[in-house]
Amino acid sequence: MFKDSMTELLYVACGLVCFYSMYITLKDKNHPSRIPTALFWGIVGFIFSFSRIGMVWGNKNIFVNDTVIGYLVLIMAILSAFKLVKFNKFKESTSEFKEKMSQKIGNKIFIPALLLGFVAFIVAQFWSQELGPFVALGIATIVSTVAGLWATKGKTTEMAEDGRRFLELMGPASILPQILAALGSLFTAAGVGNIIANGISSTIPKGNIFLGVVAYCVGMAIFTMIMGNAFAAFAVITAGVGVPFVFAQGGNPVIASALALTAGFCGTLITPMAANFNIVPTAILEMKDKKNGIIKYQLPVALVMLVAHIALMYFWAF
Repeated sequence: MFKDSMTELLYVACGLVCFYSMYITLKDKNHPSRIPTALFWGIVGFIFSFSRIGMVWGNKNIFVNDTVIGYLVLIMAILSAFKLVKFNKFKESTSEFKEKMSQKIGNKIFIPALLLGFVAFIVAQFWSQELGPFVALGIATIVSTVAGLWATKGKTTEMAEDGRRFLELMGPASILPQILAALGSLFTAAGVGNIIANGISSTIPKGNIFLGVVAYCVGMAIFTMIMGNAFAAFAVITAGVGVPFVFAQGGNPVIASALALTAGFCGTLITPMAANFNIVPTAILEMKDKKNGIIKYQLPVALVMLVAHIALMYFWAF
């Protein structure tokens, strides 16, 4: 019960960030698409904050109907499809200011980033059953935020404004992981894994362990490219390929599953569907090639790592 309440509180906090973005957007009379953009962030904030609001005090019966949420998601999709969700150009800091702050803060700027991973790991290791991984990450985020304010001597208002700025830079792509995770569950329920298994069974000879391993790893990478999320692809490909063509032939499920998941990450490196990895950074870094700039650099690494995963699974899992 405590874990569910804490998890829901973190979702509410995410919603509040979206509501703040909506508020600032509505105040901005010079915004290029003020009302549609504010509507988009208002809907996202509403879904995060209120869809399961009863869980905050442990009452799962107080929630927003899933059908209502579905229609709200459709509205968000329409706003995004017609490119009505935009952000107003932010005032950039001068080079002199950046240089001055770089000299002033120095290597302390890395403290928040290091604390994020370290605290999340410690909390997850010792209180994983009581809190869960999402709450562990939330606690680590709060700790690293406080550390960031200490290291930079910044103000909470500046923190809120920069958080909103990054959120709007990402735009609709910021909720892509949630949408793709839901799509993965939908594919599993629809039996897509069985369809894939039937298709592969007609091309892979029975008893051929190597081709089964190749199909499992490459299938994870390709389906991750389609889904944009290895976790969403894992259930589908494992059910359709991993179980009949790897596990059933004597493969160690623990080793093969772990390697299959990370093989899927090879696909994450080379797909624009993984927007939070490959599209958002191009916007933040202001790269010239905003669609494929990062993917071009990651493609050779992804292919080498995929071959390595095939070899490791073949020799370690059997």
